Amino acid sequence: MNFTPTEEQQMIQDTARQFAEAELAPVAAELDVTGGREILLANLKKLAELGFMGLNVKAEYGGTEAGVIAFSLAMTEIARGCASTAVTMSVTNMVAEVIQAVGNEEQQQRYIPKICSGEYPAGGFCLTETTAGSDPAGMKTRAVRDGDEYVLNGSKMFITSAEYAGVFVVWAVTNPDAPKGKGISCFLVERQTPGLIVAPAEHKMGQKASATNEVRFENCRVPASALMGKENDGFRIAVGELAGGRIGVGSMALGIGLAAMDYATKYISEREQFGQPLANMQGLQWMLAERYTELEAARLLLLSAAHEKEQGVYFGTKASMAKLFASEKANQACYTALQMAGGYGYTQEFPLERYARDVRITSIYEGTSEIQKVIIARDILKTVG
Repeated sequence: MNFTPTEEQQMIQDTARQFAEAELAPVAAELDVTGGREILLANLKKLAELGFMGLNVKAEYGGTEAGVIAFSLAMTEIARGCASTAVTMSVTNMVAEVIQAVGNEEQQQRYIPKICSGEYPAGGFCLTETTAGSDPAGMKTRAVRDGDEYVLNGSKMFITSAEYAGVFVVWAVTNPDAPKGKGISCFLVERQTPGLIVAPAEHKMGQKASATNEVRFENCRVPASALMGKENDGFRIAVGELAGGRIGVGSMALGIGLAAMDYATKYISEREQFGQPLANMQGLQWMLAERYTELEAARLLLLSAAHEKEQGVYFGTKASMAKLFASEKANQACYTALQMAGGYGYTQEFPLERYARDVRITSIYEGTSEIQKVIIARDILKTVG
């Protein structure tokens, strides 16, 4: 694989970097304190206008058709500016991709252009439940066929962007008698559908401007045409899309980690102690060397996973490896950066404490680090067998 970006990929990366520096970074601290919903939504609209809400979506549906590598590069740059904006971009791209992958032509034409254009500020990915997080096959939400409709009952937890998502991809059990994971189907549910209830946002440690909500379904009726793909074939879809989502989360983690280390590097280059810049001290130089080396390795893993997805070959193992390594090393990078800044790093005057809070969730969502290890080990053992 050639790791040098193509001209188009470089242009997308540069555009994302410029947008993050000009529009996102200046308001990130304000969004962290206030939530800044109007500012967030305005920036999401701008991202859509730049083509960033459908980077791996066909042009006929309003997408950029730039590919997975371009998506990873752009995600990293956007996350450098604002993690709350980046996570919304990641999930929204994932929703558009799953509709493109398994939706029928009518569904694709109806929903994807609204996502890519920004008419829908975001898309919602409704999989996780209170008793079905790391084990999504254990979900309890039901969808019962009633004539030309399905009736949904249940609830989904920790749904990113639920307050302003225009459409939700929802998984529900349609055959409770089937073996675990075999009787699950996938539906498209519009935001204003009666019976779809979005609960108040969770109070979180980080990424505070990104709404995270419970979504409840109380006798929520959707037409039979809302079914995506085949009935009882939804879990396979979920597993496949989660693998792609891990590239997005890993790329976001990388961006946050780089932002933290870049800030700390500039700080120690300017700050003096014992009559010389902190950057002259070997202990801090070793911290820089270790963290930047790890972040560069994370970047290469992410690009490798993105390349395999783009080539249409199995990329699940690589995606789990990339997400595991990038999220864990980005967490270390943020804490190292905070340590390098000393007491100032612990104050809100510096962005380092925010980076440390924002990055923490990356080792949890789209599958915890522990789950990634299970997936990686399972796939390796399959090759041995």
